[in-house]
Amino acid sequence: MARMSFLEHLEELRTRIIRALMGLAVAFVGSLLFADPLWRIVSDPAVDALTKLGVNPPRLAMIEPMESFSIIWVKLPLLASVFIASPWILYQVWAFISPGLYKRERRMAMPFILTTAGLFITGGLFAYFLAFRYGLQFLLGIGMMNNVQPVVTITEYFDLFVNVMLGVSLVFELPVLIFLLTLLRLASPRFLLRHSRYAILAIVIVAAIITPTPDVFNLMLFAIPMNLLYFVGVFASYLLVLRREGRKFPWKPVLRILAIVAAVVSGLIWLAIAHFHYHLAPHWPFFVH
Repeated sequence: MARMSFLEHLEELRTRIIRALMGLAVAFVGSLLFADPLWRIVSDPAVDALTKLGVNPPRLAMIEPMESFSIIWVKLPLLASVFIASPWILYQVWAFISPGLYKRERRMAMPFILTTAGLFITGGLFAYFLAFRYGLQFLLGIGMMNNVQPVVTITEYFDLFVNVMLGVSLVFELPVLIFLLTLLRLASPRFLLRHSRYAILAIVIVAAIITPTPDVFNLMLFAIPMNLLYFVGVFASYLLVLRREGRKFPWKPVLRILAIVAAVVSGLIWLAIAHFHYHLAPHWPFFVH
């Protein structure tokens, strides 16, 4: 890659972008065939929130004739295709930057693709099952406490859904971003730890922007996982630096400690279930009395 001219770089970039768009188009066609069940999945948080708030019937409203068509048959398949085609798109990104890396670093292509796509999809699942549901119920409940009847249009609902889903999914890529910066020698674990206070502040600000509600609970629901992801990224960059220097991480004692912690936590959960009448639930906080 270093021996390529500037125009050759642009040609390679254009090729990778075209291939990524072709994969996105194939995923879009596949998503279009399942538009109806996909919409039932997407609208389920709204139906669930309206049902819990006592709104009858718990349905979204269509104000304009073209709303349902443009959302269900165009925008929704496009959103689904982004998640489905994410491994292929990430492969094209890696194929563009990998020629400029060392041979031992190019071996990380498959872990990079799987980790990045996995984090992106995990972020979407976190937003769908936790953050978006409680944020939506909070927003609708505020109005109802002040004698306001919620009438949620399909367009406004889907716009909020997309913003939260994509925002959280992109935030979950933070460990990969940190790893890439270390891989390209633009950052180091020592630098990241030394400036972690500024990173935490920036993360809280970003969480406040993408959080759909103004309350502290939902802010922490976004900020805490984001901070954990930051330090996961720092740890991954530390492992990369150790590998460059020919050193190994002491996995055995660390895994031994983690196993002890997991055993203690499992024992406490069993004690809470067996003697204090707690049980697991399919909704937040997942462990209730």
